[in-house]
Amino acid sequence: MKSTNEGLDRLWDALRMIGWGGIALLMLTPAVAMQFTDEVNWTGEDFVFAGVLLIGGAALTELFAWRVRNPVIRIGFGLCVAAAIALIWAEAAVGIFH
Repeated sequence: MKSTNEGLDRLWDALRMIGWGGIALLMLTPAVAMQFTDEVNWTGEDFVFAGVLLIGGAALTELFAWRVRNPVIRIGFGLCVAAAIALIWAEAAVGIFH
């Protein structure tokens, strides 16, 4: 007999791969852009900051999802983490809270 959550587990696996792929794409975007324009000027510290922020947020979401089986709570927590990352990133980029 198949599990009733099998479809949700497959969806979650797909979302995980999309999320990790999105992080890789976000990390590669400025590296590629720096090859074509002088307007993007990231240093090693910028890449470390972005990596810690993005990978840390994704790892926190993975850990939470591993412990919580309810898909609605998983998605809600993931959206909260994404919102926190966006706010931190915006503050670091342009200082919107000063």
